[in-house]
Amino acid sequence: MKKLFLTTILSIFALVTFAAGEAEIKFEKTSHNFGSFPETEKVTCTFKFTNTGDNLLVIHQAIASCGCTVPQYPKQPIKPGESGEIKVTYDGSGKFPGHFKKSITLRTNAKQEIVRLYIEGDMVGK
Repeated sequence: MKKLFLTTILSIFALVTFAAGEAEIKFEKTSHNFGSFPETEKVTCTFKFTNTGDNLLVIHQAIASCGCTVPQYPKQPIKPGESGEIKVTYDGSGKFPGHFKKSITLRTNAKQEIVRLYIEGDMVGK
């Protein structure tokens, strides 16, 4: 009897999960090049995305590869068909001038759970 009950509950859970569909995140671009900029300047770019799936999109985390890179992302779920943006700021003050390339790793509930965004540029010293 317990096995039948457990099997029934698991089947219902699987059907509800399957019927809900999946979120999908689609970016306009996944990399940005700032070009050359002075060491004293903070630079910012925006990565725009759309939830092209049929379920709510949740971004759990946005982790930068370095403390000089700060991502800001929406904390509320994004409905199917709606858009959002990830704002990334690079502050190279106190770092060595020259070329850099940093990554931002997003953890989501989308079909592709991990997405990486990249920024790069050439910071010119004083």
